[in-house]
Amino acid sequence: MAEATTEQEALDAYSVIVSTVAEKVLPSVASLRIGRGGRGFGGAGSGVVITPDGFLVTSAHVVAAGGAASASFIDGTEFDVDVVGADTLSDLAIARARATTLVPARIGNAEQLRVGQLVVAIGNPMGFSGSVTSGVVSGLGRSLATADGNGHRRFIEDVIQTDAALNPGNSGGALADSHARLIGVNTAVAGMGLGLAVPMNATTEAILAALMRNGRVRRAYLGIAGGTRPLPPPIAERLGRKAGVEVHEVVSGSPAAGGKLRAGDVIVSVGDVGVTKAGDLQRLMVEAQIGSKVVLTVLRGDDLLNLDVVPVELK
Repeated sequence: MAEATTEQEALDAYSVIVSTVAEKVLPSVASLRIGRGGRGFGGAGSGVVITPDGFLVTSAHVVAAGGAASASFIDGTEFDVDVVGADTLSDLAIARARATTLVPARIGNAEQLRVGQLVVAIGNPMGFSGSVTSGVVSGLGRSLATADGNGHRRFIEDVIQTDAALNPGNSGGALADSHARLIGVNTAVAGMGLGLAVPMNATTEAILAALMRNGRVRRAYLGIAGGTRPLPPPIAERLGRKAGVEVHEVVSGSPAAGGKLRAGDVIVSVGDVGVTKAGDLQRLMVEAQIGSKVVLTVLRGDDLLNLDVVPVELK
């Protein structure tokens, strides 16, 4: 009897957390309809309010159809929306609702996430507005390969993996922590029990600021997919850090291919700056690196090599 009571109390505590997060975040999550007109909707998804004067973050693939758009909220209000800009590499976009009194979500920091941590996903899957699911952080630092409308492969780096149920229409919606802070923007349903979200961190905030300011992000492009890999103890001791960025794949014809990077190489620094995860590498691929020689130090087998790479602008 005591055991049954304890289980019930645990369930109640879990339910309280999820319902509290939902109550706080739902007013900030919009159902987006893209491409209104005589030919119907070009796309649909979710968006999250980040400023009271109407700026919303969503997924780039949600707004790819272009055209007029609208955002509707759980309280029944609906506003016309203008797409401000999109960045396909991060699968992030900024839209602006023609409103001045929206409720912004609290922004968290995904750098503080831990595997196993409770998360709540809120969006509009399959057209069902205000849907809430919960789960845990299943993995961090994942790399997601996708394709753009021209059939070219691109990579979204450093994404969050969660087992919170995601379905079509969740894209652009909120992934929140137990304190109702936005720590990710749901971006993909990769398979049974596997959802992915773009983390909210310093890199993401810089991308969103550029989109809000200029409508685009100029970024340097290497052409690799990679993730964190522990370094052998002797190398870790020599470099003073425990991990680097393992190259999982090199895009044919890319600057990385021209610089002789190979799958299996572990990038440990860019110039004089050490890198331990894909997000570190992504943060360094700024506008100033476009067309300039960058020296990558990589671990290949037991050897540390310096490879010259000239990033190009990501188109």
